[in-house]
Amino acid sequence: MKTLDFNCTLITGGSGGIGRAMAQHLISQSEKVIIARRTESTLQSTAKEIGAAAYYILDTGAVSAIPSFTAQVTKDHPDLDRLVAGVQRPLQVLEMKPEEFLGKADQEIDINICGPMHLTLGLLEHFRGKKEGAVGMNVSSVLGFIPTSVINPVYNGTKAWLHFWSMKLRTQLKDTNIKVVEIAPPTVATNLHRERTDPDDNKKEKNPNALSVDEFMNFVIRGWKKDRDVIGAGMSEKVVE
Repeated sequence: MKTLDFNCTLITGGSGGIGRAMAQHLISQSEKVIIARRTESTLQSTAKEIGAAAYYILDTGAVSAIPSFTAQVTKDHPDLDRLVAGVQRPLQVLEMKPEEFLGKADQEIDINICGPMHLTLGLLEHFRGKKEGAVGMNVSSVLGFIPTSVINPVYNGTKAWLHFWSMKLRTQLKDTNIKVVEIAPPTVATNLHRERTDPDDNKKEKNPNALSVDEFMNFVIRGWKKDRDVIGAGMSEKVVE
């Protein structure tokens, strides 16, 4: 199957950062895109700005809400055939109270691990019923391959989990009509580092290895067109290879 041979995409986190960039590109190719995120005001404005077909309020960390969400979105959009499905926080065990660390860590695990897993399984039967097939895309990170970010131990671990989950999910689904793609970004100039002491340390002027969102998307689009199972960008392209 070709990665781009699908026409209706659900993107979680689609109102900001690389999720929004992916949504904009797919819409520019006349594809139908549905976006989901926790904040309704952001969703409303983004959907209007980029021309999304619909938006849904969804906290991917609240896994108890995912079954009703997947039931509703597939009912409203039976043509759904592509899923792009986390949060990065500086967590330091010697500088935080255990309850503070665990509260933030649990939320990060819910969003980056439980959310994608529950969404994938919630849409699995719908995707298997698509005669033309379907594709699930997981956004991991270069930190899931090489955990160089010392202040992000939980984030590194969740992205490593997402990498291996994608790998084994692809293996288990190899004889089905579902294609599994992993996108492993390097540092990209988004607002992902907003909770750090310096929220701009992922910008080009402070990190020469950082990619702009447009540069990152150029790598992703090239990977989509080449039907790669795992897509790196910038420095992460060499790591993936």
